[in-house]
Order: sequence, then structure tokens, then C-alpha cells
Amino acid sequence: METFGERLHRVVIDRGPLCVGIDPHPALLSRWGLDDDVAGLERFALTVVEALADRVAVLKPQSAFFERFGSRGIHILESTIRQSRAAGTIILLDVKRGDIGSTMAAYAGAYLDPASPLCADAITVSPYLGVGSLRPAFDAAAAHGGGVFVLALTSNPEGATVQHAATADGRTVAQTVIDEISQVNAGASPLGNIGLVVGATIGDTGHDLSKVNGPLLAPGLGAQGGTPDQLRTIFGESLQKVLPSYSREVLSAGPDMASLRASAQRAADACRAVLG
Repeated sequence: METFGERLHRVVIDRGPLCVGIDPHPALLSRWGLDDDVAGLERFALTVVEALADRVAVLKPQSAFFERFGSRGIHILESTIRQSRAAGTIILLDVKRGDIGSTMAAYAGAYLDPASPLCADAITVSPYLGVGSLRPAFDAAAAHGGGVFVLALTSNPEGATVQHAATADGRTVAQTVIDEISQVNAGASPLGNIGLVVGATIGDTGHDLSKVNGPLLAPGLGAQGGTPDQLRTIFGESLQKVLPSYSREVLSAGPDMASLRASAQRAADACRAVLG
């Protein structure tokens, strides 16, 4: 079985280093001339899939924007995942789950077990109940060829209060997360299955990412203020592991599919120029 790290590495080489979010929030639906309802959600999601799923490395649906429509929204999310994966793109489901024991195991089953209709290639999780609490997700990913992206350094202003707080040994909370994930990925090649989420606008925070040996998702490029050049400052020698993520910058080009594709290509070219 091909591991998630192997699959991601291969797809990025084939299609370029780009992740595009699928974030159907009300402002974007309106910009596309769509109503903020289930029909608008479906048209938005399926247009993005049709335009991009056969050409970008990763699509990242934000689950909350589907969940707000209840069971009908979840049905559209299932369809989005299924059609995207059939077109060869990797689906990273942005759910930011985090819990303990049997509850975390249930989340892992919902999103990483191929028997589930919501099964994605990878998910985002929160480590702030302890990295060890995420073990059921790590185990499910290993068993089914999936991946997990763990929040480490986020760009929201409130995040630093927790993430930059010093622990008893002098490391920040974020650095302890980074170090624990580095141990989980030890020995993996070309990439481990467990990645980190590091915001593209955080600047040089002094954290050491050099031993992670897993993918580094960098959200916040484009409309949120991040630029590919800033990735050099944040990631340094780990630049080759970075998966840049755009959302509004690309999605705002819709609903015309040719414009969406052109916007995604410009983003991919800008990232390739920095990442190689």
C-alpha cells in the first residue's frame, strides 16, 4: 500500500506544489452570483471540482461551510470528496478535530476509514489535548494510507498566547508539538504521513522545523496576505516540504472555469518559482 507521504510526494511532483481550499462561505457564494443555500453550495463545490480536481495536487474542503447546511450539506461534502479523489487529486479535509480516547477514534474512523462515505486522504487535527490524544488518528492513517496535519503555528493573533507559551523545559508549546511529530515521522521516506500546519503569514518565529520529515501545510497565501517569498523566511531549510495553500485568491476568479484554472496556475507557478 502506498503511504500518504509517498502519494503526496508523487502528486506534487506531477502537478506542482499547490493546495486550493474549497471554502464556500456566504461572501464567495454571493460573489459568484449564487444564493447562500444548498443549491448554491452544490454549484460552488462542483464547479471547483470540475475546474481543478484533475490538475492541482490537493483540494482542501473546509467542513464547517458544508456542515452549516446540515445533512444536505454533508451529502454535498461526500460527493465533493468522492468526485475529487476520482479525478486524482488528494483531498485534505479541513475539520480540525481533537479529542480523547474512543471519541478521537470515532473521528478517525469517520474521516480516514475507507468504509466511511466521508473518507478523505488526510485531515487537519488540533493537538491541544496533547499530541498523544491524536494517536487513534495516526494509527488510522497508517492502517489506511492516510495523512494527518497537526496544527502547530497558526497565523491568528490569539494563537500565539498558547502556541508561544513556554513549557517547563524552555521550549514553546508549538515546539513541543513540532518535536513530537518529528519523532512520529522518524525514518519515513520521502515524507512521513503526519504533517504540520504552519501559517504562511507568521514570519520568523524562531521555531525549528528542520527535523519534521513530513509535509508542512502553509495556509494563508493570497488574499490573506501571505506571499510565496515569505515561505523562505518561515521554513528555511525545510522549504522543500512545504505545501502552499490558497483559497480566496483562487476561488474569487470563479465561477468561470477557465478563470479558475488560470488563477490556480498562476498560484502554482509562483510557488514553484520559490519551492523548485
